[in-house]
Amino acid sequence: MDIERIRKYVQYFWQEHLQPHFREEENILFAPIKDKQVQRAINEHKYIKLQIEALPDYSENSERKSLAKIADMVDEHVRYEERELFPHLERKLRKEQLENIGKLIQKRHPSSLPDQYADQFWNIK
Repeated sequence: MDIERIRKYVQYFWQEHLQPHFREEENILFAPIKDKQVQRAINEHKYIKLQIEALPDYSENSERKSLAKIADMVDEHVRYEERELFPHLERKLRKEQLENIGKLIQKRHPSSLPDQYADQFWNIK
């Protein structure tokens, strides 16, 4: 697999999906509570961002390792949010706060849009 194609997709996905998603979480979902669980998620966002932004500076061999590391970090981050952070926020936030957060997020994302990246290398057989 051409590592350059994967790197370009990761950078595209960061710009179009992941970075806006992180920003939305930080500005809407995490805003009411500033505790260590929320700070952990924010720190993970920052670290993932740094790793993605550093991709063009790597050699091809180290880039492969970095891409695998980024994939693992994102996977671990999602698991942390789903298993620990979101249940924590549900316990800490009032029902009205949760409803307002849900409405704000729904307003920004009325439906899920498919990824429109032109080079869908993962579909090539």
